[in-house]
Amino acid sequence: MYTPQAGIFALGTSSHAYLEFDTLDATKRSEFASTISAIREPRTTTGGVNFVIGFRPELWQEIVPEDAPSGVEGFNKKIQGPDGFVMPATQHDALVWLSGSAYDVIFDMARSVLHDLAGLASLVEETSSWPYRHDRDLTGFVDGSENPTLLDAPVAALLPEGVPGAAGTVLLLQKWKHKVAEWEALPVEQQEHIMGRTKPDSIELENKPADSHVACTDQDEFGKIFRRNMPYGSVEDHGTMFVGFSADQKRLSRMLDSMAGLIGGTRDALTRFTQPLTGSYYFVPSVESLRRLR
Repeated sequence: MYTPQAGIFALGTSSHAYLEFDTLDATKRSEFASTISAIREPRTTTGGVNFVIGFRPELWQEIVPEDAPSGVEGFNKKIQGPDGFVMPATQHDALVWLSGSAYDVIFDMARSVLHDLAGLASLVEETSSWPYRHDRDLTGFVDGSENPTLLDAPVAALLPEGVPGAAGTVLLLQKWKHKVAEWEALPVEQQEHIMGRTKPDSIELENKPADSHVACTDQDEFGKIFRRNMPYGSVEDHGTMFVGFSADQKRLSRMLDSMAGLIGGTRDALTRFTQPLTGSYYFVPSVESLRRLR
C-alpha cells in the first residue's frame, strides 16, 4: 500500500504559501529532487505545518521513470480560446505548498525550504493565501460546492494501487486575478447567472445559462476532481489560487478547454471577470516515493 501526502487532504488550515521553483543546473536535478523530498515539518510548532511537494511531470519522469504515470505532461502550451482568450503556461520544475494554522510558522518554514534549496533552485513564484468567510472566494460565492467528501476525495484525486505513481496525484495550480470593479458593479442576480449558482446558499440554478461557470466545469461531464482553492492578494489586487487534484489529468485539461470555449464553443462567462496569470501542472508523488529519493 502507498500513502498519499497528508497535506493534500489537510482541510481547515488558515495560512498558505505556494513556492514554485526552477532548477539551476540540469545535471543536478537528482540532487535537487533528493533535497526537496527530504523537507520535513519542524520538530516543535504550535500549530503544525502541512507540505505538498510536487514535480514538473517531465522532471519526475526523468528521475523516477518507473513511478511516473503515463501521459501526464506539464502546462507547456498556452490555452487560447476562439475569441482570443488566453490561459498562460508558466510551468516550473517543482512546487512546495505549505499550509498551517498561523502564518508565522509558514513564514519560518518557507525560509527554511529556501535555505535548503539554495544553489540548486531559484524561487520564481511565491503566493500567500488565506480562507475568506469560511468557504467563500473573493467573488462572495461559496467555492467548491461540488467537492467530494473526504471519504470520496481519494478516489477522485489519487492514482489507484497497482499503477505507476500509485497514491500520487496530478495537481493543477493557477492564479486567477479578479476584475474587482467590474464584478462588484454587477447586480447579484447577474452574478448568479454568471456563476450558475445562488449567492447566499450556493444552490445550482435550474435554468443556468450554457456559458455559466457551473455549466462549463460540470464534473458530471468531465469527471470528479478535488479542489483546494484559496483567496490570495491585497485589498486592491486579489483573486483565487485554483488548486485542483485529479487521478486523471484529462479531467483537468478538458475543464480548462471548456472554460476557454474550445469544447462547446461557449467561453465561461466568469473568465470575463477574472484573468489567469499562471498555469502549471505538478505530479505529487506518494510518501514512499519521496522517501526513496532522500
